[in-house]
Amino acid sequence: MDAERHEVTRILHDVTDGDEAAGQELLAAVYEELRALAGASFRGQPGSHTLQPTALANEAYIRLVDRTGIQWKDRSHFFALAAMIMRGILADHARKRSAAKRGGDWQRITLAGLGAPDASNEIDLIALDEALEKLSKVSTRQSRVVEYRFFGGLTVEQVADLLDVSVSTVEDDWRIARAWLAVQLEGEAAP
Repeated sequence: MDAERHEVTRILHDVTDGDEAAGQELLAAVYEELRALAGASFRGQPGSHTLQPTALANEAYIRLVDRTGIQWKDRSHFFALAAMIMRGILADHARKRSAAKRGGDWQRITLAGLGAPDASNEIDLIALDEALEKLSKVSTRQSRVVEYRFFGGLTVEQVADLLDVSVSTVEDDWRIARAWLAVQLEGEAAP
């Protein structure tokens, strides 16, 4: 696994250096993991969801490689940005569907990945996105920790390295952010 991580990091540096062939090499190296990440984003989604994990992975990859000027740090940096992009794509898609239906049948996901006390409850993806936006105003780092862990599937150690903080700081941020989000999302669900 370490060899794969280092290989992806090497390819990302080649992409940063302008090696056009590295783009295809990158796609081959990360696509299955991107698809798995996209698939994980769909847990708890209704079967009628009009966006599919493959389409989400494809769109995220296109947006990632279309960004110019990014100095890729490593594989974790790539997947952290992928998580942010996927979150945005899913939230935009949910907003468009919601607008089209005038607020009905919002797309829902479970809190299982957030480790909420009642993980069987479904939450509104739009509400989660809005809650993360609020959290980013309170603590950008805590918001990023949730984004990287929940949407990006990164480990505590990977997030700590990416944010250049200690593992215990990430663990604390993760615990506090989950509790804060649970309170925010419960407030959204109240009549």
